[in-house]
Amino acid sequence: MEIIGGAIAIGGSIFLLLGSIGIIRMPDVYNRIQAGTKASTLGTMLSLVGLFFIFPGWFGKFMVLILFVLITNPVSSHTLARAAYFIKVPLTKITKVDKLKEHLTIDESRRAHLRKVKINKEGE
Repeated sequence: MEIIGGAIAIGGSIFLLLGSIGIIRMPDVYNRIQAGTKASTLGTMLSLVGLFFIFPGWFGKFMVLILFVLITNPVSSHTLARAAYFIKVPLTKITKVDKLKEHLTIDESRRAHLRKVKINKEGE
C-alpha cells in the first residue's frame, strides 16, 4: 500500500510542478490564476489521497482536508479574478471572448430599461 500511496503522491507533486510552470508561462493574470488553481487543487488532492494509502488511520482528516481544498481553491481564484477584472487588469491581446463584459453590458442595459419603466410609471 505504501508503494501505491507514494506513486499517487508523486503524481500529485507532478501536477503541482506543472501548475507552477503554468503560472510562469501563461500570458496574463487570468490564465495564470486558472492554471495555478486547477493544478494546485488536483495536485493537493492527489497528494492527500496518496498519504491516505500510507496512513489509512487518518482517513477522516484527509477527507476534511480534501473537501476544504475542493471548496476554497475555486472560490478564492474566482474572487481574485473578479477583483483583477474590476480594477481593470488588462486581458491578453489574444483573448477572443470576454463573457464578463458581455454579462455586465446586459445587466447595465437591463438597469437602464428598468429606470425608464420606473420613470414612465411615475409620470402616469
